[in-house]
Amino acid sequence: MTAIEQTEAARPRGTRLPRRARRNQLLGAAQEVFVAQGYHSAAMDDIAERAGVSKPVLYQHFPGKLDLYLALLDQHCESLIQAVRGALASTTDNKQRVLATMDAYFAYVEDEGGAFRLVFESDLTNEPAVRERVDKVTNECAEAIRDVIAEDTGLSRAESMLLASGLGGLSQVVARSWLHSDRSVPREQAVQLLASLAWRGIAGFPLHGTDQH
Repeated sequence: MTAIEQTEAARPRGTRLPRRARRNQLLGAAQEVFVAQGYHSAAMDDIAERAGVSKPVLYQHFPGKLDLYLALLDQHCESLIQAVRGALASTTDNKQRVLATMDAYFAYVEDEGGAFRLVFESDLTNEPAVRERVDKVTNECAEAIRDVIAEDTGLSRAESMLLASGLGGLSQVVARSWLHSDRSVPREQAVQLLASLAWRGIAGFPLHGTDQH
């Protein structure tokens, strides 16, 4: 059950929940409010009301709005990092790896909770703690891709990191553009198009010690 689903299930005011379940419920409510209103317009009153709890209950779990926002960021940044790592580990066929990695980004932005907006479209990126987390997810995804490129091509880590940053950035930007275009191209087709573009580039680097791509 997702955090938002737990919010729906536990919304009636006064319901007693185990601490972990309550925290997840509050995170789900906060995600709905932050995605809909942005950080600056959201109020703790709105989040408490959305969760069906009193403000004191909310403050028992999160001392302030920024703490709540950062907890959500930690959760959803880690979700994308794990999705990218999982895609890279899902096959040893590099062409399919590219496809799976691109699809991980598309799946992330397509998630109905809209969590990607907190990570990639935050109105709080001037806050150092937020910037740190956004940079972390970008860097850790790129590092995961870099390790595969370096191992397979023999390029240096620095060279591989440049290519990995390009692939990760391409995936993220195009996935968001696709979503904002109202998904006029079906997701599977969009992923195939982007993966074909990326593969034509990355396949130009032969496998380490061979002339094969």
